[in-house]
Amino acid sequence: MYTPAHFTPDEAAVRELLTEHGAGDLITATADGLVASTLPFVYDPDSGPHGVLLGHLARNNDQWSRPVLGEALAILRGPDAYVSPSWYAAKAEHGRVVPTWNYAVVHAYGELVVHDDDAWTGALVRRLTDKHEGRRPAPWSVDDAPAAFVAGQLRAIVGVELRISRLEAKWKLSQNRSPADVDGVVAGLHADGAHATADAVAQARPAR
Repeated sequence: MYTPAHFTPDEAAVRELLTEHGAGDLITATADGLVASTLPFVYDPDSGPHGVLLGHLARNNDQWSRPVLGEALAILRGPDAYVSPSWYAAKAEHGRVVPTWNYAVVHAYGELVVHDDDAWTGALVRRLTDKHEGRRPAPWSVDDAPAAFVAGQLRAIVGVELRISRLEAKWKLSQNRSPADVDGVVAGLHADGAHATADAVAQARPAR
């Protein structure tokens, strides 16, 4: 991934996105070409040099059973939004501005390991549930569903583990713009309702 130095995030920001992301894209190269699936992951930072991403696929999704050629790739995204050139102070100064897109993204590469094991997938489903339900005032629990129903659901999925060998990350959040332009981008994004991206731009702004 092309990443100019001013768009390179620190390790803490990368770890936060890996931990708090929504769904990600799992991409594998096979003898029949590229295959991709969108799924939520749990990030375990303490396994291996860069951690692991844990998820599951439907058993009927044959991505899990196709031999992978080389590394697998997971793409995890943070906030993103369109940036209008009309928000830049530079538009009024000289007009040499163009539209762009702001975003935060992590590419995680590594070995994909399949876990066709109800105990493994059961533990993963509980971790995923705790991750996404834990902040709710009345969180749903796996134990709220009948045990026989849960067992049937587990038989319909297969676990996957991406053992991360390398990470590439890019935070393209207007760090290359002037302070006045950044102020305009933050205001414009808030006006468009893209509050998460506006906050990310404000947080990433270079020190004045």
